[in-house]
Amino acid sequence: MNTANGRNHRSRRGWKSYTLGAAACTALLAATACGPSTDDPRPSDRPSSTATPQPATTTPAVPTSTAPARPGATAPATPTAGAGSTGGTGRADGSTAACAKGDLSLSATNEDEKGRQVRHLLLTVTNVGTRKCNLYNYPYVQMGADAQAPVAVIEDSDPKALASLAPGEKAYAALLVSGGHRDTYEAKYVSLTLQGPRLGSHVGESIRAGMPGIDSLTVDDGGRVTYWMTASGLALRFIMSS
Repeated sequence: MNTANGRNHRSRRGWKSYTLGAAACTALLAATACGPSTDDPRPSDRPSSTATPQPATTTPAVPTSTAPARPGATAPATPTAGAGSTGGTGRADGSTAACAKGDLSLSATNEDEKGRQVRHLLLTVTNVGTRKCNLYNYPYVQMGADAQAPVAVIEDSDPKALASLAPGEKAYAALLVSGGHRDTYEAKYVSLTLQGPRLGSHVGESIRAGMPGIDSLTVDDGGRVTYWMTASGLALRFIMSS
């Protein structure tokens, strides 16, 4: 009897333990089913229906600084060619024209002692017209028909002043006929061509000077001429020592 009662008591305890274990297992499965799945996005990744949208920040436009316009440097206008001129010359200041052949007379004076070879000449132009005119730069001098090029200028003789001639006034250029160089030849005349305001330009036709009491000049490629000046002594100073 006691043995049968003990068996029954153990049987009821085992059933009770089984019942409690099954209930605990059921609760665990329910909790797992209700919990978040590992496939669901993290809470921080889920869109929030209550988040307030933030306005986009816009950087205010910074006005660009604009420097005031500076007046550009304008080169002086080149004088236009006047009547009877070649090479873009004419009136330099709007009222006084460059001297041309019809305005001037030309003479050549021997500055060497009598009996010596003529090597130093003073070219003199006189305004024989009725208007004032300007002589620019230096004359293009050609000595005789065999000259290969105009006589070179003495750059140091530039007076930095304009020779402006009223009617009856004179201007001068000193001419060294020969400088002791090669290529000697005989010249039966001296002629010159005037320049305009622009260096290298030509004004009108050439002017021929009478020979200074001789039939011809012995010249070479060492000849030199000065700029126009209104003082004859100053012009001669640049050639008399040669």
